[in-house]
Amino acid sequence: QVQLVESGGGSVQPGGSLRLSCAASRSISSIYAMAWYRQAPGKQRGLVAVLDSGGYTNYADSVRGRFTISRDNARSTVYLQMNSLKPEDTAVYYCNADLSSISYWGQGTQVTVSS
Repeated sequence: QVQLVESGGGSVQPGGSLRLSCAASRSISSIYAMAWYRQAPGKQRGLVAVLDSGGYTNYADSVRGRFTISRDNARSTVYLQMNSLKPEDTAVYYCNADLSSISYWGQGTQVTVSS
């Protein structure tokens, strides 16, 4: 079992930056993949970025070039650096740990981009 706790959300103006953190209750070095998802009001939850155990990354087209996913195995933490934020990035952001046969979710952290 893995418990995930997100932090770092908040309100920011367009063009600003935020860094989200996802702290895991166990080592993440052997977890198949860690990912960030987001869900805006009235929309389905969708993938933002994924980082697998081999270092492979992938991003949603809407965030590629602006967001960066990374991990610190020593701290069992995954990060999402978000730059050049836009109002359409407003959503609840969720951390996900994919252990291949089962996945776990954090409770989510709100990101609001507004002037």
